[in-house]
Amino acid sequence: MEPLDTVLAAHRAYLLGWNIGVAGGPDLPTYRSDVPHAPLNGVLRVAGRTPQDALAEARQRLHGVPRIWWVGPDSDAGTADGLVALGAAQVARMPIMTVEIGAVAEVPTPAGVQIAESTDLATFVPAYARVSGIPTDGVAATIEREKAFSGDGTVLRLAGRLDDGRVVATAVAWISHGLVTLYFVGTQPEQRRRGIGAAMTRAALDLAGERGVRTAALTSSAVGESVYRSLGFRQVGEFRLLKF
Repeated sequence: MEPLDTVLAAHRAYLLGWNIGVAGGPDLPTYRSDVPHAPLNGVLRVAGRTPQDALAEARQRLHGVPRIWWVGPDSDAGTADGLVALGAAQVARMPIMTVEIGAVAEVPTPAGVQIAESTDLATFVPAYARVSGIPTDGVAATIEREKAFSGDGTVLRLAGRLDDGRVVATAVAWISHGLVTLYFVGTQPEQRRRGIGAAMTRAALDLAGERGVRTAALTSSAVGESVYRSLGFRQVGEFRLLKF
């Protein structure tokens, strides 16, 4: 299993791939996509900076866009509480989870669903935008940012389609730092409770495994955590997500 520091570095590398602004240094890395969706703009860690200092600089870099602060094990102890004292609101706690790909549970693909890599961003992005909460007026910008993505790694996009071609589920597999990290794993609301999300996850990990990757990681919402645990993922850390 990869060390937690490596998992966190891969996560930072993915989100920095969306950045079109000032990234900053390792003490206060930020990413700005200009997509009107908070998780696609934000602060990745605070190290060796006071919360007051970090807040002042981050506000300058991220002015005009919704954003979040990822405060996890790679930030200084006390950072989250310090930001809360300055007026931040905690919006979520997200477990950081990992699994050895060879130990992932077998999952059948539901009848009537085909899972394959996708390069059709015009259908792929609107599908994950709907599930993730990206507003309709932000979809075009998201497509452009996906086209321009320049992270230090490999992006694989998987779409789950019905027989009529409709995209009902998505998963993004990010291969970097020797592991695969998953993003935008989601199923359209009307297709849930069929096991599609688990099948998408398994397909993404199989694809990464074919490329020699042995460890997978992700950050889970409360909705998805039980699915990932059933596949074999276990918590190794936690992010506190904050907003001002």
